[in-house]
Amino acid sequence: MMAPGQGEIDLNRLWLTLLLLFAMGAAVQAAPTVPAADAREVRAVVQAQLDAFAADDAARAFSYAGPAIRTMFGTPDRFLAMVRASYPVVYRPASVAFLIPEVAGDEVIQGVHFGDASGRVWLAIYRLQRLERVGWRINGCQLVESGAKTT
Repeated sequence: MMAPGQGEIDLNRLWLTLLLLFAMGAAVQAAPTVPAADAREVRAVVQAQLDAFAADDAARAFSYAGPAIRTMFGTPDRFLAMVRASYPVVYRPASVAFLIPEVAGDEVIQGVHFGDASGRVWLAIYRLQRLERVGWRINGCQLVESGAKTT
């Protein structure tokens, strides 16, 4: 027998995770492959933003955001405050694992698994777009807890 709370599945979380994984799988099957150089650049942008969060460097973290995000938050400090409050696992991950990026229209989708300090695993779906003269920038990030735990 299991103790209360052990082995229970949050069906809403499971459904959302499966839906995201299905959508990513459909995109993978239909999407062209991201050229290796672009894949390295996309990963480098996401990693650079994570490094900026780790250093509490709001200006540098904000510099990797796309124009819509920059307009939405206006200042680096407001952007960093939102990340701290709404994306704590992105702000201070215990572990990070990059997935294979895929093309989706004029964007590249970069999946990232994050582990938090309590052992929970999260899936982040980053959308990036290449901008003239500045390169790849992050247009958005969706985050969902996968329901898995690390040990």
